Amino acid sequence: MATKPQWRTSSYTKSDTCVEVADNTPGVVLVRDSNHRDGGCLTLRPAIWSSFVDFVKAGAVLH
Repeated sequence: MATKPQWRTSSYTKSDTCVEVADNTPGVVLVRDSNHRDGGCLTLRPAIWSSFVDFVKAGAVLH
């Protein structure tokens, strides 16, 4: 039986960008735009997601 993703809003979400994350699924982290939930999601390995979070915490600016 597959684990149903439990979506939560990222703590780094800004008012004009809404990112949701589901990290309860075995072996993957799912990321989607909460303004376009039916538009699909990114499927990332946990190590890649962790590296991205570290990048953002370090003050990186993404455009």
